[in-house]
Amino acid sequence: MVKTDDNKFMKRCLELASKAEGLTYPNPMVGSVIVNNGTIIGEGFHLKSGGPHAEVIAINAVSDKSKLKTSTLYVNLEPCSHFGKTPPCADFIISNGIRRVVIGTTDTSEKVSGGGLSKLKKAGCEVITGVLEKECRRLNRRFFTFNEKKRPYITLKWAQSADGYLDMIRPEGYDPGPNWITGNPERVLVHKWRASEQAILVGAGTFRADNPKLNVREWSGPQPLRIILSSSGTIGNEFSVNETNSRVVVFTHNKGISYSGATKVELDEKVPSSNQIIEYLYNRGIQSLFIEGGAEVLNHFMSTDLWNEARIFTGENYFKEGVKAPVMPGSLFSRKGFSNSSLEIYLRE
Repeated sequence: MVKTDDNKFMKRCLELASKAEGLTYPNPMVGSVIVNNGTIIGEGFHLKSGGPHAEVIAINAVSDKSKLKTSTLYVNLEPCSHFGKTPPCADFIISNGIRRVVIGTTDTSEKVSGGGLSKLKKAGCEVITGVLEKECRRLNRRFFTFNEKKRPYITLKWAQSADGYLDMIRPEGYDPGPNWITGNPERVLVHKWRASEQAILVGAGTFRADNPKLNVREWSGPQPLRIILSSSGTIGNEFSVNETNSRVVVFTHNKGISYSGATKVELDEKVPSSNQIIEYLYNRGIQSLFIEGGAEVLNHFMSTDLWNEARIFTGENYFKEGVKAPVMPGSLFSRKGFSNSSLEIYLRE
């Protein structure tokens, strides 16, 4: 039976788990708390693959282990039941005498898939599931999409003018560089987003026009795999992306071109580029893809129904003409205001 405080302590699990966003791949984000008589006596979160899991950290944080037998363990994801880089968390919970376990959502990956629940129940534990399940699945949306849909979780991002243009008309000879629609706080947020994703993609038009580094600079975190989609393959070697000494993959239909310091993936003209890109990423264990434009690439992924959410900044200036922004078919999830723009997040219906 779900008790009144179960939601409160599950929210704490989610707060803890989110501290490691972008750091746990290929593992999910997991937080855990141990509660005795309404008081948290131990807590922790999984920080990186190969390190101890959240449940183990939380249990080890309890100074008086005798209290564990009368405590409840909360965790936002079903405890693992298999030997991987670490022993099964379900076994550790059982061996420490914890009798009540509250779980946010089940782990649908093939390695777990109910195995943790089964172990706990067979050991006589009271197991409660589905507490803040929607929020728990949202937190690990990349993990669940990768394991259930066999593809990365795909986030679209763009900034548009007040009248719905991605960019103004650029005269011939215009120096490459970004045409900023948003302010500095928004740019810092975008770099935080980049640090949370495993791969970032732009089209060749955006790449040539904005000369982006496509890396994490305004935030602390891992660098994503950088991907450029260019049918012609003509992106040049003088761009900033080559200054960052990080992994770059170019998808192109051009059979005769090669790149210095980048991996070329030749596309099949008979298959949508989006399908080939996500297959490539899935086969390499990449759980998330962040697409920053331009219009042709964004519309391509939307037209093939290969996207999960869209994050759209709308600025205050009017361009009157230029590159038109995509039309968003999803449902509004959230809205936030900045001094120079507003941010709307849409989820695919």
